[in-house]
Amino acid sequence: MAKKAKQPSIAEQNILAGIEIITGHALFGQLYKNAYYHETMKECPKGFPGSACISVYGNVTYNKNMPHTPQEWAYITAHLLLHLGLGHTNPDKVSKGVDLRIWNTACDIFVAKFLHDVKFPGEPAGVELLSDFKGSLRNEKSIYTYLSENREEVDKYQALGTWSSGTGDIHDLDVIWERYYPPGHPHDYYEQLFARALQHSVHKVLREAGSTGADGASGDDTPDTESRKASLWFINSYPLLGGLAAHFKVIEDPRLCMKMEISVAAIDVDAGEIYVNPGAGLRGEQLKFVLAHEYLHAGLGHARRREGRDPELWNVACDYVINGWLAEMKIGTMPQIGTLYDESLAGMSAEEIYDDLVRNIRIARKLATYRGYGKGDILGKGEAMQGTVSLDDFCKSALMQGLEYQVSSGRGLIPAGLMEEIRALAMPPIPWDVQLAKWFDDYFAPLEKVRTYARPSRRQASTPDIPRPRYILTDSLTEGRTFGVVIDTSGSMSAHDIGIALGAIASYADAKDVPKMRVVFCDAAAYDVGYLSPEEVAGRVNVQGRGGTVLQPGVDLLERAEDFPKDGPILIITDGEIERDLKVKRNHAFLLPKGKTLPFRPQGKVFYYA
Repeated sequence: MAKKAKQPSIAEQNILAGIEIITGHALFGQLYKNAYYHETMKECPKGFPGSACISVYGNVTYNKNMPHTPQEWAYITAHLLLHLGLGHTNPDKVSKGVDLRIWNTACDIFVAKFLHDVKFPGEPAGVELLSDFKGSLRNEKSIYTYLSENREEVDKYQALGTWSSGTGDIHDLDVIWERYYPPGHPHDYYEQLFARALQHSVHKVLREAGSTGADGASGDDTPDTESRKASLWFINSYPLLGGLAAHFKVIEDPRLCMKMEISVAAIDVDAGEIYVNPGAGLRGEQLKFVLAHEYLHAGLGHARRREGRDPELWNVACDYVINGWLAEMKIGTMPQIGTLYDESLAGMSAEEIYDDLVRNIRIARKLATYRGYGKGDILGKGEAMQGTVSLDDFCKSALMQGLEYQVSSGRGLIPAGLMEEIRALAMPPIPWDVQLAKWFDDYFAPLEKVRTYARPSRRQASTPDIPRPRYILTDSLTEGRTFGVVIDTSGSMSAHDIGIALGAIASYADAKDVPKMRVVFCDAAAYDVGYLSPEEVAGRVNVQGRGGTVLQPGVDLLERAEDFPKDGPILIITDGEIERDLKVKRNHAFLLPKGKTLPFRPQGKVFYYA
């Protein structure tokens, strides 16, 4: 009688289910199936420190005592596979004499960042520690250097690995310089597998994206057009934009382009489509340039970053920046039609160029993008969702991952400005009130309080007969410690918006020991309210509602006032519907509602509040 097979436990079933998730994954499935290793489930003693580990030979050991879900086991397996695929066990990349525990921790941090950026589910609780690095540590070696200089922090990041004892979740690291792995294979065996797996996953995404044509009919995977050949070139040969190229479907339909008024090309991030007009007559290298242009619009989030700016002028500003970078990177050939390029704008951001365009709006309106004159080639708002992730975030993640891969593989030049902008995508934006607080810090240093018995402290109620000093600020310290506030109180500014701005200003003024601030209201004329304390300012707003605003009289009033310090800064609260030639001689800053913009290029800082 045949012996009945032992049924796997619930824990073992969860591990097997996690492995099944991995085998079906477009990227990790290929690496898992082709890697030389086997998995072992161990009945580890209670309290054994870890969920799973991998050896330099590719052997995976799972601790089935750990109560993980299948998705969590899939994440753990993906984590371990990346150690192999990214060369963390390659003796040609791991310098002799390194502290193996710190090296393993640095690799754990890099792998956790990779999985976080690609939105792989099942992350451990410690993944929030990635925010400590804020994108400044670009690879395993730089992370290792940082941890070597800050050894007291190494233990803090153990949670990002899958094993918490010894040298980490990569076992036998100390033998990698003496032996080859797997037997008969080169040191970069797993990296080659990972590169092929990455290429396979990109092709799979491209096939799925192209399985349905623009008219709903089944598509053909064969790159039989110039545009599709150009798109495939990015996937196969240019990692920086390969992930974006795999996501966007290239549509070449002259009738659709005529209907949408597209002269050369345009991109719709929400729809995941790039429209190329065959009638433009572009070929080969020119199409590479145009597609790279559209990919960067998506990856850099230009649709979302537009906010309240004029759509066409913002599009023109972004085009100048992108085309300058592409010319420097020597990607393809710059077409003559629709390409906005000016060497004198090199090094300027899209926001800076936009401010210049606003000052020459009549000329700017005559500039043509790849869509045509007076039209932007950025379609949609970049707000659509793909599952639980916005398409804008997806494109941002694809561009950041492409940068890391391109830099590590040393493929081609990437301009410093583009690298900085892509790195900035990983940085969470600083809240406007924090930015405003830093502005206050620049002008109002902390004051040192002095002790006095003139007004005794009453805090020691247990011994009221013993006088104790109180800490106070003297008048000599706070004298001249003030700033001016010019408030746009025209009908276009809501009392709600003004209240939010003034509330923040009053809070920070009080926190920085500013006893009074000079307030001027402006609509069609200036109204000098005089000096108000932080407690008084919020309740003194009167929206006049007289139409357009002229702020120059209010600024002049402060700059000429004899009782206002000559070095006192000025904070201007407005919605941007003001004169185009406002001149402010003092140090100043603007506070605008989010989505609004100024009709000129500001000299001072600009804070946008929600």
